[in-house]
Amino acid sequence: MNGNRGKCAFGALGLPLALFASGVEARPATNLEQEATIGRCIREAASGRQWLERTLWGLRDQEAGWIGAEVPNTNGSHDLGPMQINSWWLPKLSVLTGRSPETVRFWLIHDACFNVQVARWIFLSKLARIGGYWSAIGAYHSPTPIRARKYAEAVADKLKARDEGRK
Repeated sequence: MNGNRGKCAFGALGLPLALFASGVEARPATNLEQEATIGRCIREAASGRQWLERTLWGLRDQEAGWIGAEVPNTNGSHDLGPMQINSWWLPKLSVLTGRSPETVRFWLIHDACFNVQVARWIFLSKLARIGGYWSAIGAYHSPTPIRARKYAEAVADKLKARDEGRK
C-alpha cells in the first residue's frame, strides 16, 4: 500500500469519506481481529452518534461479510467486504471518489473502513430521501418493497438479539 490518506467530499450529503485511509487489507486474521477492526471502523463512521453506530452494527450483523469478501449473487453482481456493498454501486462510487471502478472495488473488498463509510453513506442517503428509519434500512438492501420490508425485519431481529446479548 502506498500510505496515501486522502479525503473527499462524498455524495450529495457531503459526508467525509476516507479514501483507502484505514490501511486495512485482507490478510490471514482471526475472526476476532477482523471484528475488532470492523468495530473500530463502525465507531469512526458513526462519529459519536449512538443511533448511527447501532444502525451500522445492525446492518453489519445482517450482512455478515468480512474483510476480503467478494460474494457472487445470482444476478451477476457481487457483495463486497464486511458490509456486503453490492457491486451495482461501483459506477456511482467511482464518479463520487474520482477513482476507477477497479480501485473502488479493491477498497470495498480490502479496506474495512472504506467499506463501512460507504455503508454509512448509502444508509444516510436513503434516510434523507425516504425519511423513515425502517424504510431506509430496507432500502439499504433493496428498492423492492417486499424485499426491503423483510430485510428491515431481519435487521430489527439482529438488533434485538444484540441488545439481549448485552443484558
